[in-house]
Amino acid sequence: MKKFVIEIKWGIIFSIVSLLWMFLEKGLGWHDELIDKHAIYTNFFALVAIAIYVLALLDKRQNFYNCRMTWSQGFVSGIIISIVVAILSPLVQYITHEFITPDYFENIIQHSVEKGALSQDAAEEYFSLYSYIIQSFFFALVVGVVTSALVSLFVKRK
Repeated sequence: MKKFVIEIKWGIIFSIVSLLWMFLEKGLGWHDELIDKHAIYTNFFALVAIAIYVLALLDKRQNFYNCRMTWSQGFVSGIIISIVVAILSPLVQYITHEFITPDYFENIIQHSVEKGALSQDAAEEYFSLYSYIIQSFFFALVVGVVTSALVSLFVKRK
């Protein structure tokens, strides 16, 4: 467990930054009056996520591998971070939708139905806390693994 302290730390940092991003989205109106732009604007978080993975793997290289890290070491480290983020994602989703933006699901359901993108039943099923918990868990794993593989290419040093 001691050899994964850096990954656990960065998984927690990632989760906290995710919550801060939700405050930003809510504050900018992406969860209510500008909800029609949410699907586009929320993608900017990818830049923040990549930056966190870069900082995390640089931290691991510097403070665990004595400035030398192979691609596979970085990749494994990134996977561990992704697992931590995935494990914390249900809590992040709960905090987001119960405290930060409790009207989000109601707003996005209404928007989706009015736009004709989904029926009322389909929108209610898709835009729910349970659905978002499942989606965020698997999204964290899949995208985290891909991000880890790519970031490790740039962070490795022999």
